Amino acid sequence: MGAEVERQDAGTFDYVIVGAGSAGCCLANRLSADPEVSVLLLEAGGKDSWHWIHIPVGYLYTMNTPRTDWCFKTEAEAGLNGRALAYPRGRVLGGSSSINGMIYMRGQARDYDTWRQLGNVGWSWDDVLPYFKRSENYFDGGDDFHGGEGEWRVEQQRLSWEILDAFREAAAEVGIPPTEDFNRGDNEGCGYFHVNQRKGIRWSTAKGFLRPAASRPNLKVLTHAQAERLVMDGKRITGIDFRVGGAPRRATARGEVILAAGAVGSPQLLQLSGIGPGPVLQAQGLAVRHELAGVGENLQDHLQIRTIFKVRNTKTLNRQVRSLFGKAAMGLEYLLFRSGPLSMSPSQLGAFAKSDPARETPNLQYHVQPLSLPKFGEPLHDFPAITASVCNLRPESRGTIHIRSADFRESPAIKPNYLTAAADQTVAVSAIRLTRRICAAPALQRFQPEEFLPGATMESDGELVKAAGDIGTTIFHPVGTCKMGTDAAAVVDPRLKVLGLEGLRVVDASVMPTITSGNTNSPTIMIAEKAAAMIREDRRETV
Repeated sequence: MGAEVERQDAGTFDYVIVGAGSAGCCLANRLSADPEVSVLLLEAGGKDSWHWIHIPVGYLYTMNTPRTDWCFKTEAEAGLNGRALAYPRGRVLGGSSSINGMIYMRGQARDYDTWRQLGNVGWSWDDVLPYFKRSENYFDGGDDFHGGEGEWRVEQQRLSWEILDAFREAAAEVGIPPTEDFNRGDNEGCGYFHVNQRKGIRWSTAKGFLRPAASRPNLKVLTHAQAERLVMDGKRITGIDFRVGGAPRRATARGEVILAAGAVGSPQLLQLSGIGPGPVLQAQGLAVRHELAGVGENLQDHLQIRTIFKVRNTKTLNRQVRSLFGKAAMGLEYLLFRSGPLSMSPSQLGAFAKSDPARETPNLQYHVQPLSLPKFGEPLHDFPAITASVCNLRPESRGTIHIRSADFRESPAIKPNYLTAAADQTVAVSAIRLTRRICAAPALQRFQPEEFLPGATMESDGELVKAAGDIGTTIFHPVGTCKMGTDAAAVVDPRLKVLGLEGLRVVDASVMPTITSGNTNSPTIMIAEKAAAMIREDRRETV
């Protein structure tokens, strides 16, 4: 680790939270609601003042820029035919909720019941539903499944597209029924996603949870504060070393340090602190202060296969953005009504389906868009087209996140190991074939869909597996690297306390033992809601 530097005392707090993202902002709000406790919230990024954070289509600019994104990359992936992928993670107040696709999705009841069956008491669907509802501010008010008075705003999208309506009809023709709500425990069907927006403007956790709490005297928020390592006294975590603008500081925790740095950041910080798999730490010259084999293992992510179909006789965004008049019309519509293409989430229409009829519940998710592009960040194609991205919701492939240096400023090695499991290859082939059936259904034929990617000449299983590796990309849902459980690979217990240590919890997507069947941002907020309740309960028992 090198010689110890002199550090400025940043103070003593009851709780120190590392990461002001989807989990951290919720935690800061809930814990600081008790005026008897003090909370420090550290965020490596800056304030969420950039206008592109708030205009929904701004995700095109907030990803892959150091102002708001860690700009991680994966290692070269064998399952992707040697390609490495950009791996966006939010580095700003609000974390990934400030740069993501804004889709409100819980997953399936089956996901959480599986967590409970794995030994995680208190994490079944019936257990977690109240925490989803507690945060939610649903556009149609509260009922048995939705909350109407929370901070996490959920609205309908403010647009519609003829080609997407037709895709929905085509999906019904091949057996995927229409649905108006994906968030009642069974998300099978096809419909427009609900989004985390308020009147056409992105609604992040920084807005929903942090801003209402920011004026509390017992909450201190530091931006541009990057964590270096945990401070340990024996097997107790007593604080955190971090830097603000290069200046070394140390904060002390009377109660707990809570890692909410995400599925990449939390295992990285644990490993930098000497907590994790011995061989990984020793390879970087770090002493093993607490052996915990599961730290950085069990990485799961949703790989989307971006199938593209050229279409005719309808409007898509590809042509609209190539016209000065089209651009002006989009800008004026958003300025006047906060609607139209500038209010778009990256994906507008969703579908949940089964890759084969034997499946008990849907294991595929579609994100359908009235646009296409060679790859994220590049200009749209010059021909009208739609993208029907489809991902395997329950991948069997498992990856790792390991530090490659003892220097906290160096990004870890991210190895998702996409498509390495034979079962994932089988699902990928089935997913492409299902997409072809949808696009061949009668409802779409007036638009003359023509397969552009992967290409209609790809027919055999082997060709389609290779094609999936060529066009597959992350949909930004890494989880599982500090998994909750009771087995030898677990990192935290069902109360999210790090096993074998005192004064330390992990509260973010890394604790998921298995990935949820859908977008992962709102499940992460639910985890923070439940964690805050457990932390406050534990405090009452000890005070």
